[in-house]
Amino acid sequence: MVLKTFGWSFAITALGLAFAAWQWGWEAFGVVLILSILEISLSFDNAVVNAGILKKMNAFWQKIFLTIGILIAVFGMRLVFPVAIVAISAKVGPIEAIQLAMDHPDQYEALVTDAHPAIAAFGGMFLLMIFLDFIFEDRDIKWLGWLERPLAKLGKVDMLSVCIALIALLLAAMTFATHAHTSAGYQDKSATVLLSGVAGLITYLIVGGLSGFFENKLEEEEEREHEEEEKAKAEGKPVSAVGLAGKAAFFLFLYLEVLDASFSFDGVIGAFAITNHIFWMALGLGIGAMYVRSLTVYLVRQGTLDDYVYLEHGAHYAIGALAVILLITIEHEISELITGLIGVVLIAASFVSSIQRNRRLAAAEGGPGSSGDKTEVSSGV
Repeated sequence: MVLKTFGWSFAITALGLAFAAWQWGWEAFGVVLILSILEISLSFDNAVVNAGILKKMNAFWQKIFLTIGILIAVFGMRLVFPVAIVAISAKVGPIEAIQLAMDHPDQYEALVTDAHPAIAAFGGMFLLMIFLDFIFEDRDIKWLGWLERPLAKLGKVDMLSVCIALIALLLAAMTFATHAHTSAGYQDKSATVLLSGVAGLITYLIVGGLSGFFENKLEEEEEREHEEEEKAKAEGKPVSAVGLAGKAAFFLFLYLEVLDASFSFDGVIGAFAITNHIFWMALGLGIGAMYVRSLTVYLVRQGTLDDYVYLEHGAHYAIGALAVILLITIEHEISELITGLIGVVLIAASFVSSIQRNRRLAAAEGGPGSSGDKTEVSSGV
């Protein structure tokens, strides 16, 4: 199962590292390896969240996610994105941007640094909306019950997530953006941050709204299909389980790609702290992205999210932390080690809590009160 799911990742890793050593030497080999590890550590929470969405899709769209999706992730975000932001910032063509990256890496890095406030505002707002919509939803299973119960009640207020996100954006624009970190020192980037943040919010609302719309429309069809399945079972015909398909799956796929793009912002920006070489960067982050994709599929096929129900909570708390960190980095530099460790700690804590919950459930089922209500046992702390 592991080899089947991670086989391509292992193969790409071997080929990528061998190519780096052959083409550029052992220094490139080490840099590419470090960047791969950096991408995996920063994006583990991405895999958990992706798995929660991917499990709704059928096998066809899961395969699309691993093939076409990985091409978008590797070549789009890890290669084209750094070139695109430089081309836009410097107002040059993509070919000139690539030549700039190859011939003048220091100037290239300076342009990326200048574009960071806009990137951080866009990605921060998109990720913040994901976290807020999750935390304000009333769920049967709660991890941090003391916090999630009152927030679920507040979540009944219409458009609360959007209001809080806009308030956070205004605060970031009035505080961090007035002294944004650029290659020329600290400058006022308030207007840029506001515009980019609103763009991130609009992107979330459009993509998330469309995916949710078609997912809801499909529920009616699923009800009819359920009736047909029951009829088929009664007649002794085989019934196969299918996931979302058609327009619903397409927009969920689109949502996954935008989500991956938002998660990759910190990895791409952080990579410049290690190297200015655009091809080393693309190769290292691309290898890491392969493992994130494979891990997503592994979590779905193993049913890990069903067995460890708090993992999704931990991942969303990590998303919230990453969103805040991105907004703070508009002015202040934060080590990628801190960013990665926060996500790992939150997910590890949710994993441990899930194990403890499973033990409590097992004890309740085996004890004298096993016939009682188990909702409270699964409601977290």
